[in-house]
Amino acid sequence: MSIEIRNVNKHFGTFQALRDVNLDIASGELLALLGPSGCGKTTLLRIIAGLETPDTGSIHFSGEDTTDVHVRERNVGFVFQHYALFRHMSVFENVAFGLRVKPRDQRPSETQIKQKVTDLLKLVQLDWLGDRYPSQLSGGQRQRIALARALAVEPQVLLLDEPFGALDAKVRKELRRWLRRLHDELHVTSIFVTHDQEEALEVADRVVLMNKGVVEQSGSPQDVWDHPASPFVYGFLGDVNLFHGRAHEGLLHLDGVSIDTPEHAGAQNAQAFAYVRPHDLDVQRHTLGASGIVATLSRAIVVGPIARLELLPMENNHPADHDPLIEAQIPAQQFRELGFKEGEMLVVSPRKARVFLQPQNN
Repeated sequence: MSIEIRNVNKHFGTFQALRDVNLDIASGELLALLGPSGCGKTTLLRIIAGLETPDTGSIHFSGEDTTDVHVRERNVGFVFQHYALFRHMSVFENVAFGLRVKPRDQRPSETQIKQKVTDLLKLVQLDWLGDRYPSQLSGGQRQRIALARALAVEPQVLLLDEPFGALDAKVRKELRRWLRRLHDELHVTSIFVTHDQEEALEVADRVVLMNKGVVEQSGSPQDVWDHPASPFVYGFLGDVNLFHGRAHEGLLHLDGVSIDTPEHAGAQNAQAFAYVRPHDLDVQRHTLGASGIVATLSRAIVVGPIARLELLPMENNHPADHDPLIEAQIPAQQFRELGFKEGEMLVVSPRKARVFLQPQNN
């Protein structure tokens, strides 16, 4: 089941939640809608589901206009953050619920329902819990049962709204891997909403980044990470340092360092800013004549193989020109070998940066 979203707009009072959204979702694709709170991702999911109606625009399922089709007729499955299981029903009855409430002429026989539910509980690896109640399950188990219930009606589209948001980090990681394996087995067209960058990049075939009701970028996880289309995307995907400077004829000039920016070869002393990921910063001990941004090592956090360094730029490096704190990452082994101490003066220089020109005010 492919989905085509065309020119969708949605207001809630004076607030515009979606602005002219266009998106194509391939049949069997696992797509993540990623963005901060209030960016419109859940509103878009609810419009695809039929729980909300767009002000303008259309939704097509495999070429058929479903914009005004009732949610009950769309054959979509839902999984929400807070499970929404029926507490008074056993696990088995929760999964069977969608089959039992089908119209009489579409309802499977009791034997078929029993077989279907048994198969689904095996699929989510919880067939030994069929007679238990939701209160007797862990959060991760409840979410897998919610997914089994959504799959019971054989939906053409599976919609997941922050499905792992209420779980602790370890369980969330386990369920992400499990969901990816399950999708590879079933190939149901699936869309999940998340504000967790790691979750989207790890699980999805394609990531759609949303901001203030618009699609900022759509692409494979590797593509959006390696080639962010806008400052918002770069800043949202993982930790990043922001430096301000001036771009002139292919070079970005920061305090104490210049960065090649061939993509801005035509720039003439233009205001610009550079995004640099912590692992793309070179950190050395300060010596006379060293080029780079001089900073004091404020704090070092060594966890596992990585040393995370928090550095405060020196006053003569104009800290107003960049964030007051610079974050760098180096291998823990290198940190130990160099013997950096908190309070010591270091020199930081970007090995790789993504540079954007400051928009000109008209």
